[in-house]
Formats: sequence, C-alpha cells, structure tokens
Amino acid sequence: MTETYINPSQDQLAALRALDVEGPVVMVNLLRFAPDGGAGEYASYGRQAMPFLQAAGATVRYLGVGVATAIGAEEWDEVVLVEYPSVQAFFEMVTADDYPSAVRSGALVDSRLYATQPRT
Repeated sequence: MTETYINPSQDQLAALRALDVEGPVVMVNLLRFAPDGGAGEYASYGRQAMPFLQAAGATVRYLGVGVATAIGAEEWDEVVLVEYPSVQAFFEMVTADDYPSAVRSGALVDSRLYATQPRT
C-alpha cells in the first residue's frame, strides 16, 4: 500500500523554512479528494483561502483536473501551481491564526506539495 500524506511533517516544515533561497517559489500541489464531497469541500477551502493568498502576494498560476497518468502509478484529482513572492510569504500565510487549514485537510485523502524555483 502506498503511504498517503495530508499535511507536512514538522521536519519538512523546518527544512522548507531553512531553505536559503531568494525570490519567488512555486508550490506544486497534487491533490486526491476524499470521496463523497471532498472536491466540494476543497472548493470551499479555496474560496476561504483566497484572501490569505492575496494578502501574501500569491498568484494561482495553474489549476487543472487530473485526466490520466502517463508515467507513474499515482493518480491525482487536481493539480494547482501557486506562486509566492518568497518562502517567507508562504509561511506567513499558512501560519495565520485563522487560515482554513482544517478545511483543506478534511477535503483530502492524499496530497503532495513541492516547493520549486525557476531555473536560472
């Protein structure tokens, strides 16, 4: 059985926070929704999270529905690319007291989140 992930571990958060990178980062979100309403719940999370994204200076660069797996065994319901001005901006957003992280977690049965930077 493949291991599933919903939230980052403390070690992963510490490693991300410790990155020595400057400038924008694009977070690649791979999402598998909970059956019986996960997609709708995630859409609700998106609406609730949008003011936090805007305050952080983030931009949703791509939102797509998974249609087929060409390489690999995992299948994803949705792929979202969100650009943040910095790693710090991402952390400020997700650590806000009223950020709707519980809504996000309840909508998913599996996810991946990758921090990337443009190649120079």
